Amino acid sequence: MKASGVAIGCAFCGALAAGAAAADLPDTIAAPGMRVLMKVHAAGAQIYECKAADANRMSWQFREPIAALFLDGKTVGRHYTGPTWEISGNTVVARVIGRAAGTTGKDVSWLKLEVAELKGDGPLNGATTVQRINTVGGNFEGSCDKVGDLIAEPYTADYVFLKK
Repeated sequence: MKASGVAIGCAFCGALAAGAAAADLPDTIAAPGMRVLMKVHAAGAQIYECKAADANRMSWQFREPIAALFLDGKTVGRHYTGPTWEISGNTVVARVIGRAAGTTGKDVSWLKLEVAELKGDGPLNGATTVQRINTVGGNFEGSCDKVGDLIAEPYTADYVFLKK
């Protein structure tokens, strides 16, 4: 797997990145009246795969995320395809129900996700919604040469787990 040359790290995991307050969120991902259960910082990569786009062209297409999740400077879980989050005894699987553009074209979208499945006994019990905000990096586009090649595009984001 190739990396884009940007180091994946977590220099500021002790405190979540300064970013959007709930009142500043776009309407498409806002969750008014919900209570925050947990907010974690993610550092990882968005994985893209070279696939045929049409008969004469190939392009990088999103495959899956992979990230470590941090709270107070400590690793508390992981994020991967599904999308799925495993945190302190809970496994959350969700589906996208809202989207807003990232701050720049290089940043993956901000998302609102509805919890589809919640397992385990932990701090996310009762979670109904997940927001991905404050994204940095992760977008990758362009043509590629060989079907099946993979590329990891580094990203960071904050994930907010909410309850009605």
